[in-house]
Amino acid sequence: MSRRSIHGQFAGVYTAEVNSSNIDASAVTIEDVREAAIRIQPYVHRTPLLSSRSLSEAIGVEVRLKCENLQRAGSFKIRGAMNALLQVPENQRRNGVVAFSSGNHAQGVALAARLLGMKATIVMPEGSNPSKVAATEAYGATVVTSGVTSATRDTVARDIASKSGAAVIPPFDDWRIIAGAGTVGLEIVDEWPDVETIVTPLGGGGLLSGVAIAATSSKPDIAVYGVEPRAGNDGEQSFKSGRIIAIDPPKTIADGARTLAIGERNFAVIRERVRDVVSVEDDVLLDAVKFAMYRTKLVIEPTGALGIAALLSGVIKPKGKTAIVVSGGNLDFSLLC
Repeated sequence: MSRRSIHGQFAGVYTAEVNSSNIDASAVTIEDVREAAIRIQPYVHRTPLLSSRSLSEAIGVEVRLKCENLQRAGSFKIRGAMNALLQVPENQRRNGVVAFSSGNHAQGVALAARLLGMKATIVMPEGSNPSKVAATEAYGATVVTSGVTSATRDTVARDIASKSGAAVIPPFDDWRIIAGAGTVGLEIVDEWPDVETIVTPLGGGGLLSGVAIAATSSKPDIAVYGVEPRAGNDGEQSFKSGRIIAIDPPKTIADGARTLAIGERNFAVIRERVRDVVSVEDDVLLDAVKFAMYRTKLVIEPTGALGIAALLSGVIKPKGKTAIVVSGGNLDFSLLC
């Protein structure tokens, strides 16, 4: 079977298959992640790794939260965005960048572009979280939503780029994005060398693949897990089948995980370095958001709470010291009403 791009081609198809066997999973190494950490250090926060007695007691192992909800722009996304923008050639920077995203990548690229004095155009599906759209615009980006869907956002963005000469900054299927996201894992292992398990949300796979590279390169026996919403569990299906499975646009409160398929580069890494990929129902996920707010006093969006939900519900039964990546905190508070 020939390799095909999965973005924007499989809307309405549930079992579409893509061959990614020709992707080299070793294209990004721990050294690339370390170089990304140095490159982005002046622009991002080293977020805290907070212990939680409530979570530790509920789950039965020592738990710490890697709080990317406290990151600039409210999520880990600025790490990959900044790493990518800093590598745009000087002669292309004047044309700006264009990205496509449901929310957090949009804000990450918008803020990174603002910090570097570059123009940014962000293509977001109609119906995107209004607060994320407003925040993206507040960072100075031009937001395009009219007629855009989850299936067409990539195509629209690349059309804009072809006409303007802007550099395209994908949300996850890009080695620069993966290396930038991997700095989350680098910080976890550096600060907590005894960590035995890392659990991270999974959308397109940039965060999970990056964290897996950083963590398993430093500690080969560490167990890395990915968690998705059950309604959008394309990654879980892909991991268990050994091939990329594309799904219909999922209806889930985890807007950061409404991807149609995992990225090819991301999947190549995940199938080699991740212990398992699991999923949780939206009601369990909402309970995890509320638990985090009431018991840890942290504001976490549903996608960011996927790891907490998987552990509290017993979908993942970790052994030993466990770090949960809280990927973002851009919560739509109407979900709590």
